[in-house]
Amino acid sequence: MRMTGALARMRRRVVPVGIATLLAVPDIRAWELVESWDVAPIAADFSVGFSLLTTGKRQYVAYYDPEHRMTVATRPTDSDPWQVQTLPSKVGWDSHNYITMAVDAEGHLHVSGNMHASELVYFRTRDAGDISTLVRSPMVGELEDRTTYPKFLTQKDGGLVFNYRHGGSGNGNHIYNLYDTTSRTWSRMLDRPMLDGEGKRSAYPSGPKQGPDGRFHMIWVWRDTPDCATNHHLSYARSSDLVHWESAFGEKVSLPMRIDQQQLWVDPVPSRGGLINGGCHLSFDSEHRPLITYHKADGNGHMQVHVARAGDSGWTFRQLTEWKKPVPFSGNGSMGFVGIRITDLEPAGPGQLSMRYRHRDYGSGHLHVDEETLKRLPSAKVESSDLPSSLKRVRSDFPNMGIRRAEDLGQSSDPTVRYLLQWETVGVNRDRKPPGKPPGPGMLKLHKLKQR
Repeated sequence: MRMTGALARMRRRVVPVGIATLLAVPDIRAWELVESWDVAPIAADFSVGFSLLTTGKRQYVAYYDPEHRMTVATRPTDSDPWQVQTLPSKVGWDSHNYITMAVDAEGHLHVSGNMHASELVYFRTRDAGDISTLVRSPMVGELEDRTTYPKFLTQKDGGLVFNYRHGGSGNGNHIYNLYDTTSRTWSRMLDRPMLDGEGKRSAYPSGPKQGPDGRFHMIWVWRDTPDCATNHHLSYARSSDLVHWESAFGEKVSLPMRIDQQQLWVDPVPSRGGLINGGCHLSFDSEHRPLITYHKADGNGHMQVHVARAGDSGWTFRQLTEWKKPVPFSGNGSMGFVGIRITDLEPAGPGQLSMRYRHRDYGSGHLHVDEETLKRLPSAKVESSDLPSSLKRVRSDFPNMGIRRAEDLGQSSDPTVRYLLQWETVGVNRDRKPPGKPPGPGMLKLHKLKQR
C-alpha cells in the first residue's frame, strides 16, 4: 500500500516549537555502586564495543585482549575468579567490529563479532555453559561473505534470532536467521531481506527492540553512500513476531521494506539534511507510545533537535531547540563526535521526560519535555544521578582517553541490581591505527549497582 501525497501529509501533524527559561528538574533514577571486579586487561589503543551477558547464575563478558584477540570470560555471579577463553579471531583497528553474545534455551553460548563487510565470525559452545568448547562455524552458509552489525534477538516464544547486514555501506540488505535448539542449526527466518536498499542505498536500523507493549519496534534511516552525510528518510515499523510488519498506524506492509513505502516514513529528511545513523533514538512514554529523538538542519541550515511520537491521528512533532549554528559533517568509517550528539528520552519526574545533548558550540546539557504535549519545559544543565560520580571519572592519565560502557544484554535475577561493564580507550580514528605512541593495556571492570 502506498500513501497518496495528501494522506501522507495528514499523517504529519507539525506542532509549533515551545522554548522556555531554565529551571532544574530532578532525575528519578539513582544507583549506588555495591561492588567492582577486575575482569582482564584489554586493548585500550582503539575504541570498539564489548559485551556483557548475565543469564541465570552465570555471567559472560566478550572483549579484545591487549593483542586484539577476541576473548570470552565467564564466572558464576556468586564467584570472583574468571575463566578466560581466547578465540581464533583477531581485530585490526576497525571500530565497527564490536562483539555481541546470546544464550539459547538449552544454555549454549553464541558469540559473534569482528566483522565489517567481511566473512561471518560466529562461535557456539559444544557443551552448554563451557566456553572452552566454543567452536567457529557458518550459520546458513549463504550471504555470509560480507557481514556487518551482528545482533541477537529473542522472540516471544524464546526462539533465538540472528540479524546482520550483508553487503556494504550504501548497498546492503538485512538478513534474519532463526535457530533450532533441537537440531542446533540455523535457517532463514525470512525468504527475503527485511530491509532492501535495491542496490542503491542501505538501511541503518536501530532495533528491532521489544517495547513495553510486547511488540518489536524498529527505526532506521536510509543511506546512499559510505559518506555519513547521505543519510535520509527517518522511518519506523513495528511487528509482533519479526515476520509480519506494519506502520505505526496498523497499515500492513510487505517485505522487504523499501524506501518507496511512504507509510513507514516518520520524517523524509533529504540527504545531507543533518540526519546521521546512530543519531536517532527510540524510546517509549508511560502509555507505551513510541518516541523518536533525532536532529536535522532547519531551513537556515542550523542544526535542531526534534522529537516525534506516533499517536492515533498520526505523528506529532516538536522542535526542541532554536540554535543558530550549523553543524556540517561528512566522512567515511567510524565517526567520532561530529559536532552534535543526543540521547533518547527517559523519565525525569511525574509527567516529564528528559534527554541529554552535546553541541560543539552550545556545550552539553539536558532538554526536558512535558510527556503529554511534548512541549519543552523549563530546564537546566544538571548532572544525571543515573550513575555514581566515581564511575564518571577517567582514571588513565594518557591523553584523550575516554570511558566506554556496555549495558547488560541479559538481566540480574534481582530487579534492583544492575551490572555494568566499563573500560577506557582512546577515541575512534576512522578505523585506522591512531598516530603516535599508543596507550598500554587497560583494565576491563565489571560493576554491580543497586537501586537506591
